[in-house]
Amino acid sequence: MKTVLAIYSSLNGEQGNSSKLANEYLTKLEAKGDVSIKRVDLSTMELPHLSSEEMQAWMTAPAERSEAQHVLANRSDSIVESVKQADEIVLAVPMYNFGIPSSLKAYFDRVARAGITFKYTENGPVGLLENKSATVFAARGGIYAGTDFDTQTPYLQHFLGFVGISNVNFVYAEGLAMGEEQAKNAFSAASEKIIELSE
Repeated sequence: MKTVLAIYSSLNGEQGNSSKLANEYLTKLEAKGDVSIKRVDLSTMELPHLSSEEMQAWMTAPAERSEAQHVLANRSDSIVESVKQADEIVLAVPMYNFGIPSSLKAYFDRVARAGITFKYTENGPVGLLENKSATVFAARGGIYAGTDFDTQTPYLQHFLGFVGISNVNFVYAEGLAMGEEQAKNAFSAASEKIIELSE
């Protein structure tokens, strides 16, 4: 059975455009059967920004951690375990001020763990999350793909590749704030891509 971890990062939860795209894709996967989907809504998870105390908890041996450090370390440990168990990571990503939502950055900060999800070698960093793919559903009010204003695509490619996930597909719905016709065409194009990826 294929295991999918779906991570939603829109402030609007299920009503966000990126969430709708991801759900369209997941519905098609479910229709094929033999798939287990775990959904995580970062708008309700309320992860704080990473602190030095939390990072220090990771670096402390489990047997030596205080009760508070166990709680802090468990945040990252549970996130990493969910990612490890997934065959495919689905990311629903709106664009906020030319970047990814800060909630998603906070989530990624708990994924990147030296010696667990990546390691440094004499030839540079090596990702340890092998044999996984990722599908990114990016919803934008303007049209940015392929321009210098699209900081999301290279960042997501670099981060996912850093932890070992190099098989990444992107589905864009752009110009959603540029009129009804543009939005309709953007969703139609995205739906065609979703059909292609879900086959």
